Amino acid sequence: MAARGIQVLRERGIPHELLVYRYDKKGAERAAEALGLPHGEVVKSLVFRAEDGSFLFALMASDATVSVRKLGRATGHKTVEPASPRDAERLTGYLVGGMSPLGSRQTLPVVLDATTAAQAHLVINAGARGTLVRLATPDLIALTRASLADLREV
Repeated sequence: MAARGIQVLRERGIPHELLVYRYDKKGAERAAEALGLPHGEVVKSLVFRAEDGSFLFALMASDATVSVRKLGRATGHKTVEPASPRDAERLTGYLVGGMSPLGSRQTLPVVLDATTAAQAHLVINAGARGTLVRLATPDLIALTRASLADLREV
């Protein structure tokens, strides 16, 4: 059975390329290396918790770090912090190392780093460890209703 993220792409008729690698440890940087892809093209999907108890996805290039200050400002929250693995898994229905806004159990707001969004195509987890998809950036933005913001830690 295909990962839920792939099912969503198929149902919506969104062109994509399936990319599979042998998962041995979590991390988008590891996935980029295993697939021989540029780090700026491979996206990590991170779940954050805001001070009001709400959750959201931040999407960032595999070799960059999310600034919680910038993410909070971009989403109108005083503070945000990485969600616990337990919360992230409960909300998304995915295991850590396989998180994705594509087919997430609960629809969470998505913020995509603006620099990352400058790529024509992005590679994102499809909802299973070792299973990613490449799709056009505008398609990813439309599908996830992502807002764009500068999220990079400098």
